Amino acid sequence: MANAWLVLAVPDEDRTHGGNDGYEDEPSEHYGWDSTVPNHAALTIGDVIALWDKKSLLGVSVIENIDTGQAVKETYTCPECGRARASRPRRNKTPAYRCWNCKAEFDAPTVHHKEVTTYRSRHSAAWVDLAGLLTGAELRSLCHSPNSQLSLRPLDWARMREKIVVSSAATSVRIIDRAQRQLAGGHRLAMVRARVGQGAFRRHLLEAQGAVCAFTGPAPAAALEAAHLYSYAADGQHRPQGGLLLRGDLHRLFDLGLIAVDPRQDTLDVAPELAGFVDYTSLHGRPVAVLLGRGHQAWLTAHWDLHRNSR
Repeated sequence: MANAWLVLAVPDEDRTHGGNDGYEDEPSEHYGWDSTVPNHAALTIGDVIALWDKKSLLGVSVIENIDTGQAVKETYTCPECGRARASRPRRNKTPAYRCWNCKAEFDAPTVHHKEVTTYRSRHSAAWVDLAGLLTGAELRSLCHSPNSQLSLRPLDWARMREKIVVSSAATSVRIIDRAQRQLAGGHRLAMVRARVGQGAFRRHLLEAQGAVCAFTGPAPAAALEAAHLYSYAADGQHRPQGGLLLRGDLHRLFDLGLIAVDPRQDTLDVAPELAGFVDYTSLHGRPVAVLLGRGHQAWLTAHWDLHRNSR
């Protein structure tokens, strides 16, 4: 059975393991660590990865690949006690550093160079944005060791899965489940998800389709987002007829599969989870508001297969 991990993704200046320069992360796409980090070799393809920022959950995905390499890492220690507990440079005080361990003050830390193995997960295809869904305290309680301070912490996925389902984000769980099944069967992930596109892509859609939400009709351009109908992060290319303009809230619901397009009739299908929201349930069965090309229909069919036929 695949494992699950809670991993800390915060700005580099805050994630400084043992007095080093930190790591470059893009939570929805990749996460980096090295061989100095506890559990560094335990993560593997097919594992669930939940990213947080110390305060709350950012999102959840499945590791589709882990790239490894070699690097020379700089670490910094107190010149007095030798511990890696020096503060960041102080802007308005001299000396610039103060050791958290022995309280010594000094102008510069001792620099060490160490060869390390680097790791970078790739998990963009199945990424589900769940920002704020669970608090930091809730996430800690779901770890196998709730009091752990490690940046890579074993997580009880079964319990976390239940909390996500209870929060009416069951579609997110289905995305994770399907990704794990695909990887377990030796298949490459080919998930479909909507993303806010780059400016040029959005401008192209506005020129081609006008200021029209594909689900509800004409709307102020400022309210429209460019939704990729495929995993843009997976190949970095804009595909012909691979995007639609959607209102921000509808873009998010489409991303989660709570709204989909029935490819048999090109009509909107609203999931039962939205039953209490008449503004959305009133869309159920309505035809899309723009003319769909074959490319659109192919991508929307893939989205339908993921969010409706995989239930």
